[in-house]
Amino acid sequence: MILSVTPDKKLNGSCCVPGDKSISHRAALIGSMAEGKTVIHNFSKGADCYRTLQCLKALGVEIQQEDGKICIFGRGLNGFCEPDDLLDAGNSGTTMRLLLGLLAGQDFFSVITGDPSLRRRPMGRVIDPLVKMGAEISARCDNTLPPICIRGTNTVHPIEYILPIPSAQVKSAILLAGMNAKGQTTVIQRLPSRDHTERMLQYFGAALTIKDNVICLQGKRPIKGQQLQIPGDISSAAFIMAAAVLVPGSEVLIRDVGINPTRTGILDVLKMMGAQIDVLEQRSWNGEPVADLLIRSSKLKGTEIKNPLLPRVLDEIPVLAVAAAAAEGETVISDAAELRVKETDRLKAVASELCKMNVEIKEKADGLIIRGGKLRAARVNSWGDHRMAMALAVAGLIADGETIVEDAGCIDISFPAFLDVMKALGAAIRAEN
Repeated sequence: MILSVTPDKKLNGSCCVPGDKSISHRAALIGSMAEGKTVIHNFSKGADCYRTLQCLKALGVEIQQEDGKICIFGRGLNGFCEPDDLLDAGNSGTTMRLLLGLLAGQDFFSVITGDPSLRRRPMGRVIDPLVKMGAEISARCDNTLPPICIRGTNTVHPIEYILPIPSAQVKSAILLAGMNAKGQTTVIQRLPSRDHTERMLQYFGAALTIKDNVICLQGKRPIKGQQLQIPGDISSAAFIMAAAVLVPGSEVLIRDVGINPTRTGILDVLKMMGAQIDVLEQRSWNGEPVADLLIRSSKLKGTEIKNPLLPRVLDEIPVLAVAAAAAEGETVISDAAELRVKETDRLKAVASELCKMNVEIKEKADGLIIRGGKLRAARVNSWGDHRMAMALAVAGLIADGETIVEDAGCIDISFPAFLDVMKALGAAIRAEN
């Protein structure tokens, strides 16, 4: 699929975004480890979360989809079944890494694979601590690349582990494995990363405590199924937010967005750049903060994005690069080397494609230097990366003519309704096969 984008309309109205992808993954995984029924409303419809459900079904979990909700009949901590075939995570790194944590505590053999993109993404950081906990794990290329073979054990060892870099997925895998460890598993963070797993485990009744950046979990404690309402995904909302800020005359209300403080770096950065964003009607859903976001078009100025802010905005760097390209002055992004091992090398991809749109952009080893100016319409490519495709569509809304975004079908990975939502707000976007 290709997108044709023109800049001739402002954005106005209200909308919702898909259920949070990160929270949806965790709700399904933790619900499957609980005893009894878990009901999930507003579960993400993206392809990644579908992969998590399919893998759980292959492990013997009964899952029903009805009336817009997902019902999961938990197997308890040790009730999973050895799969008959490979577990296929598709393009979802979250599925693979978190599922490894669950499988580390199961007394059977399984193999997890994924699509060609996922099979190029390193898994060593999650494999190492799980091996220390007693799981037998082997993979390609010095035990780092999928497919991954794992023989778990229902007597995994508790460990104390200092995360070498901020990683919610590594942290989550250790905690899911620690649910089956007899004793206390401790994870120490130098910098905080998104904390959806900790919040979700606490909501389900796990014996988990957090003090400063130290997380302690008592294993072998059963948890009970729950009712859950998934907030809107702020990483999906980021594209609408940026578009509303950048397109002159726009005013957009995004309802029911998750504003977990480990995820609101996008709000902080856009406000640093001069964006007018109001956070309204703050409330809580199953331990997660939620609000409505009112965004108005604004003139932006360049800024600096680096640690400790960077981990809270890592997924939003492609669209923030577009905002920087339209801002006054220079924006410097640092400490973002992790982006080189995402769905694609996002630093290289962003620099390559925005350069085609007349953006003065320089690629660094760990980031980007972007000087704002006028964007020129061009034919650009997503590199098969859903966040790149949507970021480039936003860029097309402020370019000087028709922008064509190639290989845009990957948007379905996280935001299948992206085009419908944008068109309902007034954006001149159309899809062609």
